[in-house]
This record gives sequence, structure tokens and C-alpha cells, in this order.
Amino acid sequence: MSLYEEISNFVPYDENEEASKQSFLQFIDGFKDKNNLYLRDNLIGHISSSAFVINKARTKVLMAYHNIYQSFGWLGGHADGDENLLYVALKETGEESGVKNHRPLSKNFSDIAVLHVVPHVKRGKFVPAHLHFNVTYFIEADEDEALQIAEGENSALKWLEFKNVAKNVKEEHMVPIYERLIQKIKNI
Repeated sequence: MSLYEEISNFVPYDENEEASKQSFLQFIDGFKDKNNLYLRDNLIGHISSSAFVINKARTKVLMAYHNIYQSFGWLGGHADGDENLLYVALKETGEESGVKNHRPLSKNFSDIAVLHVVPHVKRGKFVPAHLHFNVTYFIEADEDEALQIAEGENSALKWLEFKNVAKNVKEEHMVPIYERLIQKIKNI
């Protein structure tokens, strides 16, 4: 099934996700070269994949302190040409946290969002403002497993109780997304 079909079939949780769904579909539909959607060379925006990594008790989420955003946030990243977005979320989870034993709760993504990325410098190169057309997967991991920061990406990792997520996130626009994910996981 194509990403366009997956997004079309996705049932939004709220009006924010409904708006993101429509924006996502317009973005995909607007490009003749669909491969370009998965590459960060597309300066307008590109597909990204995130992991909302939860413990087995489903009471905590693993978050990384992202150096670019100076805030705790979910794990994940650019597709970099890979159309298997679940694979991207799982790979990024391992790379950004060192967690080896993790598994998706579903092969389907659980959330979609269109995110504004502010201009920044990464690896010595200026990156202009752009959009991330992001899908998020629920990934389960053992909270007792050793964590390892990914130098250059993050500078801390910690398991946060759901009630403490908002206190640790400095990107205010992300708080409603994390709260929506927490509500979704509580309803599974």
C-alpha cells in the first residue's frame, strides 16, 4: 500500500490530525517524483518517522534531549530515501538511544503531524526552515535496558512518566502532540 493510501485510510484522532492529514495528502499529491518526498534535499519539506517509545507498563516514554531544539522529545528522524517508515522509526530508536530490544506495537503508524522545523546548523551546514511530514509509531522497550546517547544528536536520555512530559518539553507546539499520543496509548 502506498503512503498516500495509508494516509487516506488513516482515521484522525482530532481536528489537528485531520488538518495534518489533508496537508500530507496535498504534499504527496503535489510531487511528480514521489522519491523526492523522502529526501532531505527537498527543502520545502520531507517525510520523517518518529518513535514514541514506551515502557512495558505503558506509563513512561523514552525521550532524548535534542541538541538542535534544546528540549526533550521523541526519537526518530529523516527517511533519507527509505519508504519503509516503520523500519526508519525502529532504526532511529536504536541509533538515538542505544536500545536494542524494542518492538512496534503495530506495523501501522499511530499518529501523523506536519511539523515546522526552524532554521539551524547541522554538521556545519545551514538548514533552512522546512516542514516534516511525520508519522509516529508506538514502540515498546524495556526501561531497564542500558541507554547510550548519540553524540551530535542528543545529550541526554531519560524515561519520563507521562505526567512529567510537558514539564520537560520546551517546544510548546510539541506538547499537544505528546499529550495526544499519551491519550492514544492509554486507549489501546
